[in-house]
Amino acid sequence: MNERELRALSRDVVRGLGMLSSHCGEVALTPVEAHLLIELEDGPASNQQLADRLRVDKSNSSRPLQRLLERALIVWRADPADGRSKLAELTDAGREWLARLHAAMDADMGRVLAQLDEAERSRLADGLNLYRRALRQAERQQGFSIRPLAAADNGPLAALIRRVSAEYGLGEGCSFQDPQLDALFPVYNRLGSRYLVVGGADGRLLGGGGIAPLAGGEKGVCELQKMYFDRALRGRGLGRRLLRQLLGKARALGYRQCYLETTAALSEATGLYRAEGFVELGERWGATGHDGCEIRMALEL
Repeated sequence: MNERELRALSRDVVRGLGMLSSHCGEVALTPVEAHLLIELEDGPASNQQLADRLRVDKSNSSRPLQRLLERALIVWRADPADGRSKLAELTDAGREWLARLHAAMDADMGRVLAQLDEAERSRLADGLNLYRRALRQAERQQGFSIRPLAAADNGPLAALIRRVSAEYGLGEGCSFQDPQLDALFPVYNRLGSRYLVVGGADGRLLGGGGIAPLAGGEKGVCELQKMYFDRALRGRGLGRRLLRQLLGKARALGYRQCYLETTAALSEATGLYRAEGFVELGERWGATGHDGCEIRMALEL
C-alpha cells in the first residue's frame, strides 16, 4: 500500500461511517457534536480539553458546543480547580441523547460486523489498531526526519554516542570507545554499509544507527551498529522506524542475517530488538571487539 491508496481507503471509510453527513444516522447530531457528547460521557471537560481530544482547533469545537448548549444537552459549570475556567457537562437530556446515539451507532456497527466471521473480525481489529498506532506515532514524530549520515555529522554523532553511553553508564568494551568514533562518515560511506541519522526540527542530530559487514563473520551477515537515541526521541516510535529502514536496506544489499551486540543496560533497545524478531544467541559471532556487550542477537532477513 502506498500513500495514495491509504488516502483513498481512508476516504471510503469516512464516507461509509457517515462522517460527511449533517446527521449521525437517525440522530439529529452532527459528527462533531456526537463526538463531543461521547467525550463528556466520562466527565466534565473544558473547550480546550475537548478540542485537544478531538484534534481540532478550539474554534471548531466552540460552535458545536454552543449548539449543544442551546439545545440544553450540556451546561457550563465553574471549574473548581480554576475559577477563571468553565467545564462543559452533560445534562439529563444530553445523557438521553447520548444513549440514543450509542444505540443507533451500535446497530450500524452490528450490521457491519454481521458481514464478518470471527477470524475476519480479529483481523479487522488488528488492522485498525495498527492504523491507530501509526497515526499516533506519526503525530509524535512531527518535526523529526531520518536521513543518511553526512560528513558534517561526524562531530555531533560522536558527541551523541558519548552522551548516551554516559547516561546509561556503559563501560569498557562498548562502541563509544571505538577509535574511529570521531570520523564515522567514511566508515559507513562504503560498499555494504549504511548509516541513518534522526534530526530534529532545528536540524540538531538526535539519533542514529547503521549496518556494516560483520567483522570476522561469514559473508552475507551484517551487523547492526551504533544505534543511539537522545532522550528527546524516545517513546515516539522512531527507534522502530529507523531499525526497519536499516533492515530494509540490509535486505536490498543482499544480506541474509543481521547480527548485533548490546548490553542489559540498554533495556529499551533490547526490548525493541526482541519485538522486531531478533533472537538471543549462545555465542558471539565475528570479531567486533565489543567485549563489554554481553547480549548477542541475530535476525534472519
